[in-house]
Amino acid sequence: MQAVVYTEYGPPEVLRAAEVETPVPKDNEILIKVHATPIGYGDLVARNFRHITLGEFNMPALLMLPTRLAFGWRKPKNQILGSEFAGDVEAVGAAVTRFKAGDPVYGYRGMNFGAYAEYLVMREDGSVTHKPANLTFEEAATLPYGTMMALNLLRKVNIQPGHKVLVNGASGSIGSGALQLAKHYGAEVTGVCGTPRMDYVKALGADHVIDYTQQDFTQNGETYDLIFDVLGKSSFARCKNSLAENGRYLLASFKLPDLLHMLRTSFVGRKKVICALSGESYQDLDEIRELTEEGKITAVIDRTFPLEQAAEAHRYVESGQKTGSVVLTVGPTDAT
Repeated sequence: MQAVVYTEYGPPEVLRAAEVETPVPKDNEILIKVHATPIGYGDLVARNFRHITLGEFNMPALLMLPTRLAFGWRKPKNQILGSEFAGDVEAVGAAVTRFKAGDPVYGYRGMNFGAYAEYLVMREDGSVTHKPANLTFEEAATLPYGTMMALNLLRKVNIQPGHKVLVNGASGSIGSGALQLAKHYGAEVTGVCGTPRMDYVKALGADHVIDYTQQDFTQNGETYDLIFDVLGKSSFARCKNSLAENGRYLLASFKLPDLLHMLRTSFVGRKKVICALSGESYQDLDEIRELTEEGKITAVIDRTFPLEQAAEAHRYVESGQKTGSVVLTVGPTDAT
């Protein structure tokens, strides 16, 4: 089968098309013919991981070494990127009961990657389920990671109708999922993003949009029941006065000082810091599918590239010009 591989860390040019062996599903696995896979933040980080600094590493510094070892110290252990996908089930293992050949599916592979390819295998009980019927393969492929992460993290803060929620980093995959889910829960939502992506964040349903290049949301005099900082670009100290009396400062990416703030605020004060990790499951994807088919969650595509132009797609994403998801298409697809 055709795939895009990288055998060394570096710029987009390390990505190249290659012929690799087609995987064979085990008894409890399904073989999926991939139709679409987005360019995710994790793909960019993994491609260039040897050159990522501690400052750019969005986790506690103590995890840098084990993460480097997991990815590969001098060269990547897993040579095919792509953690999200949508496609059709090509074949099923003898013990599989949830799927049959021909089923449209979407899912998430995490650090296993492997979606920049014509085919991949997934365990039947892994993070894969039937695709939302009202989305194209390209649209569906953009949802699993960010929306699952947002769903799991927002469960920890119990958003109520009428709450004021601010999402710092609203144009990314987690941020866009969080924005739409918070709206679904009945919140008044403010999205923070850069100038090129303001229309995109508005299209996702934000009640208010702040351009961080023009305005510091911590200085606007507003207070919020929840500030969800996706990439840890702010801090509790800066955001504290922007939190309501019982406000929560929620982080998807965090470092040691954030963990210490969480520990301290768990004992002192009414404003809390929450640092949380998120799991993923096909049950979460089923819930996301239902919300999508109800019109509560949508996907916005900026541009698509054929699989063999993965390097060009990476360059485009890293240019900062994108105003929605960028997706690689794998072979011909139909509308759904």
